[in-house]
Amino acid sequence: MRRAVQVMLVIAIVIDIAYWSIWFTDRDVLASAHTQAYYDFENAFPLADLWLGAACVLALVALTREQRSAAFWLTCAGSAGLYLFGMDFLYDVENGIFTSGGGGAIEALIVALTLVFSLTVLRFAWNRQTAVP
Repeated sequence: MRRAVQVMLVIAIVIDIAYWSIWFTDRDVLASAHTQAYYDFENAFPLADLWLGAACVLALVALTREQRSAAFWLTCAGSAGLYLFGMDFLYDVENGIFTSGGGGAIEALIVALTLVFSLTVLRFAWNRQTAVP
């Protein structure tokens, strides 16, 4: 399970970097809606995603080095992911994003992956609080 969590952390970091790189260069590739309100909503996320990415990097380093701080950083990453999941999910449901075609399907996948990632990382951290050196 440790290896799976490490892989998930790497994937989360890569997706985070790729998403924002694309968003700020050609947002139409990613946009699930093309309204100013949607753009404003998405533009509020870079700092929160930067925190999530930083927590993932620090969790990955600590976990790979078998440091005690791994449980802390995994908890930070998992809780940041859950918070972002909640924000995205509620906005998408309230604004009909999930039913807006291909973009909505991609958004649903991102939201689902965020939830699975967050719960997996939190469970791993919780179950290994004392086991992770």
